Amino acid sequence: MAKDKTKIWIDKNPSDLKKLVTERVAKLRTFRFSVAGSKITNVKEGKKLRREIAQVLTALRNTK
Repeated sequence: MAKDKTKIWIDKNPSDLKKLVTERVAKLRTFRFSVAGSKITNVKEGKKLRREIAQVLTALRNTK
């Protein structure tokens, strides 16, 4: 199952992957600030964002 999810990121070029990582990191940062301010009700979103960042970074390493 993990291989199927990483195949999504393999089709993209490295510049798109880098842009995607920066977007996800920014989204995770705003998520963390929202949690601290008690504005977020869905706390599973943080885990999802961290997982996506890891998958994209893995695909980026494999393309080099």
